[in-house]
Amino acid sequence: MSDTPSELAAQRRKLLIATSAAGAVAAGATAIPFVASLTPSERARAAGAPVEADVSKLAIGDMMTVEWRGKPVWILRRTPEMLATLEQNEARLADPVSGEPQQPEYATNRHRSIKPEYLIVIGICTHLGCSPSEKFASGTTEGMTADWPGGFLCPCHGSIFDLAGRVYLSQPAPTNLEIPPHKWLSDGLVLIGEDDHGAA
Repeated sequence: MSDTPSELAAQRRKLLIATSAAGAVAAGATAIPFVASLTPSERARAAGAPVEADVSKLAIGDMMTVEWRGKPVWILRRTPEMLATLEQNEARLADPVSGEPQQPEYATNRHRSIKPEYLIVIGICTHLGCSPSEKFASGTTEGMTADWPGGFLCPCHGSIFDLAGRVYLSQPAPTNLEIPPHKWLSDGLVLIGEDDHGAA
């Protein structure tokens, strides 16, 4: 005995509903991993997160490096003599007052920092991304000129920077070294990548 047209229509509806439901489940099962793959991983989120640096044991005149967002961040504890050189060479600098909008407002001063003793700067040349070398000794001791007051030299194309990361005139590097957002959590602990305005 054959099914009536109304019974066939009912069976088709059931088959259509079942097929649609199976398709929706399959689409959901495919979409969930795809959408999840677009969100950053824990590792990626951690790479961009602010980092704490303990400078309590950093000796005067020494520098340490921490990594933030895959970039080297230098923390230099400057001596009184190093700080004294910052005023002496301003006529030879391209941007002595840090007027270019490449650093937080609290770094638009001669020493480019919150605490004059500490320079916190991204150790990447603003020319083509090389990492400058430290040349802290004044004079010809480290292969520099007799009037060299101390600072940084980029080995790739010769850009020179003073002890505040300010670039000298007529250098390949167009701007000063970049100051990352940062804030002091205590006298010996600094948070890099976040300031009172939030995370970078």
